[in-house]
Amino acid sequence: MELLFLGTGAGVPAKLRNVTSMALKLLDERGSVWLFDCGEATQHQILHTSLKPRRIEKIFITHLHGDHIYGLPGLLSSRSFQGGESEVEIVGPPGIETFLKISLSVSGSYLKYPLKITEVNEGTVFADGQFKVEALLLDHGIASYGYRVTEADRPGTLMADKLEEAGIPPGPIYRKIKAGEPVALEDGTVIDPADFLGPRQRGRIVTILGDTRFCANAIELARNADLLVHEATFAAGEEKMAHEYFHSTTAQAADVAIKANAKKLCLTHISSRYDRQASRELLKEAQGFFENTEIAEDFKEINIPLHQ
Repeated sequence: MELLFLGTGAGVPAKLRNVTSMALKLLDERGSVWLFDCGEATQHQILHTSLKPRRIEKIFITHLHGDHIYGLPGLLSSRSFQGGESEVEIVGPPGIETFLKISLSVSGSYLKYPLKITEVNEGTVFADGQFKVEALLLDHGIASYGYRVTEADRPGTLMADKLEEAGIPPGPIYRKIKAGEPVALEDGTVIDPADFLGPRQRGRIVTILGDTRFCANAIELARNADLLVHEATFAAGEEKMAHEYFHSTTAQAADVAIKANAKKLCLTHISSRYDRQASRELLKEAQGFFENTEIAEDFKEINIPLHQ
């Protein structure tokens, strides 16, 4: 599981940063990619990566400001020409269906694959036994959601040596035990998987927030997250301006990470007012409050490792 930043800027594209989009790469887990937001020129950004649009399974939209959605019609249209045949689900606030249907209809766009559009409310917006995605409203003037992606716990490590000592030779039975299934042997003995598996491996949690002021729901979504992605449109000390524009500062993002007991914080949605050197200062500010902080850059990738 890796998170690849395709755009990390705020409001308008800049030379250093395109507008917002992130790709959660779940290639090992489910052979797919989930996008979070799709600002203008997201498909151009993808051209500079190894991502394959046909792998995109879901696109989660945090809110309907243009810098988060204007890239959607183009990306969806191009995917048809790039071998995409599998269904894509768009998950986003009310209004996303109207935006897409009008955009695709007026432009005469035809998709060769099924498009499913789900307009969200708070709560669980997706669950399949492997992953669960929850959404809560943030504080941004218009409906802006944060998403919490929770991976299901994994079975513990198979104790193959212990199985062999018990006289159970390697074979398909090991796979069943690894999956947590009780197995009956030919002599009638029932193997309890718990006796031959190590402790369960806790699933990973990734929290990706839309634009927001400091708010309680941000903390709730980020609770014990392995990675929290939080906007930092303004520097510390500019809380008044951040509040007026429904955004957050570096210090407020760090405060959310602290209160939520997150493991790592990554700042994004960086205003074009901050050049490369100023961005480093933003990082230092946040690290002064929460040490394990990084700042996103276009094409930066963060690995979210399995729990040991």
